Amino acid sequence: MSRELFKFKGGVHPPEHKSESNTRPIHVAPLPKQLVIPVRQHIGNPAKPLVHVGQSVLKGQMIAAADGYISAAVHAPTSGVISSIDLQPVPHVSGLPDLCITLVTDGRDAWIDRAPLDYPNMAPAELRMQLRDMGLTGLGGAVFPSAVKLDPGAAHACPTLIVNGGECEPWITCDEMLMRAHADAILQGVAVMRHVLGSTEILVGIEDNKPEAIAAMQAAAQKMDFAVEIVAVPAIYPGGGAKQMIRTLTGKEVPSGKLSTDIGIQVFNVGTAYALARAVHYGEPLISRLVTVTGHVLRPQNFEVLIGTPMHTLIAHAGERDGATGVLMGGPMMGMPMPDLKVPVVKATNCILVKSAEQFPPLPKALPCIRCTRCADVCPAELQPQELFRFAKAADFGRAQEYHLFDCIECGCCSYVCPSHIPLVDFYRYAKSEIWAREKEKRAADLARERHEFRQFRLEREKQEKAEKLAAKAQAARAQAALDQTRRAELSATPADGAAPSEADAKKALIAAALARVQANKAEAVPKNTDSLSPETQREIGEIEARRAKIRELAHQPLETEEKSK
Repeated sequence: MSRELFKFKGGVHPPEHKSESNTRPIHVAPLPKQLVIPVRQHIGNPAKPLVHVGQSVLKGQMIAAADGYISAAVHAPTSGVISSIDLQPVPHVSGLPDLCITLVTDGRDAWIDRAPLDYPNMAPAELRMQLRDMGLTGLGGAVFPSAVKLDPGAAHACPTLIVNGGECEPWITCDEMLMRAHADAILQGVAVMRHVLGSTEILVGIEDNKPEAIAAMQAAAQKMDFAVEIVAVPAIYPGGGAKQMIRTLTGKEVPSGKLSTDIGIQVFNVGTAYALARAVHYGEPLISRLVTVTGHVLRPQNFEVLIGTPMHTLIAHAGERDGATGVLMGGPMMGMPMPDLKVPVVKATNCILVKSAEQFPPLPKALPCIRCTRCADVCPAELQPQELFRFAKAADFGRAQEYHLFDCIECGCCSYVCPSHIPLVDFYRYAKSEIWAREKEKRAADLARERHEFRQFRLEREKQEKAEKLAAKAQAARAQAALDQTRRAELSATPADGAAPSEADAKKALIAAALARVQANKAEAVPKNTDSLSPETQREIGEIEARRAKIRELAHQPLETEEKSK
């Protein structure tokens, strides 16, 4: 019995252009003379470099360590010598450089010692940290550290595991070719995911325009010792998005502002599953991936590429042609224009799409919005793109957030159908970046204000405590002076019978002076900041006072030797 499928709202059917690159076998990309490896290749904190200039490294050696929980390590893709650690151009739409480690290859491709992970006998937390240190990240788009996604959280289990083989974006075929060539290894990685997440339902969603991939995955599923359901889903963009795949396969919606794990579902890309299998069964960190090189080249195809390989190297290997008008990393719907062809392949690079004026003619000049609402009809997130555009253009970011700006997946469907040719997604990205920047500034301002207020409070408290101490000392001095004066008067006074003051009166005066000093010291030593104590702090104070009482009790008890002498 076939699984019931559900539809998500919106979507478009752009020309697929898959056959250009999926008819050739996978080739291993040539080893370049140098690799440029960014330390920021994932969501979260960038990795921290562990190597120095002039150091020799082996293939698979960690060269930058994960920094915190949401982070992932970076490794040497081959053996060689570190030539520099500095700012280099990276594949980002801003064109700004970022910290990179440059490795001059030695051609030996010498590996570090590797060993498989005994994951069935490892604690889940230990396994996740091992995968973090092996650089595992999602290879489907967001590049989220896999160790974080493999944490089921407080539920301790994620019932449904979806493996995403949709690959809905035009021109890109790396996931399809991976499934056709390495279906068994992909499901071996799925077995590890299933073990860590405690999943009982395993679904693999593949668009129905990939019959060879579907057949290969079905054959591999029959060999597994657990149930895996291979599901052919309708080919529609952006059906390969995580939320859209969840909706298609399960009928469930991920609530706004929530994660899929909140409804018991986790989604991984097929490339992530393959990298996980290589890491667990062969001890290989993530140092390469499949990349589609297509568009305006002579031989569009998929390459197994080392991370850090310059993009121009791959374009030249695929057959560079005259007339190129630009290069996208990714597909035409969500891809980013590359500022420089020297930028390296990173973990997020699934496609290098070379543009030409014939295949990608320049868009006409943008016209005013005519409020046709076509963008709303095709929006898979069920937003109001025309309103978001209006708010973003007017810098009314508060209203944009009220209209769920951050639910936008930037799929580009709205821009694709806009008759006014407005680059809508660019406005949404601008609005998001401005909101993030302002929130960052607000957090910094709040932190500075809190620090200032705490400093003022501390200074005021210290000033008050100093005044109280001075007042207590002055009071003690006055009491002592009055007592000394009384003692002098008593000692100098001559009784009626002519006798000197008695020894008992002198002792009483000394005791009175001692008591006055004790009271002054006690007033000075009154504890501060004891208001509104938490129950835990009160309990600790009670325990301390109990110990002090016990010590005082023992101090007043006669020693054992004294008892024996009695």
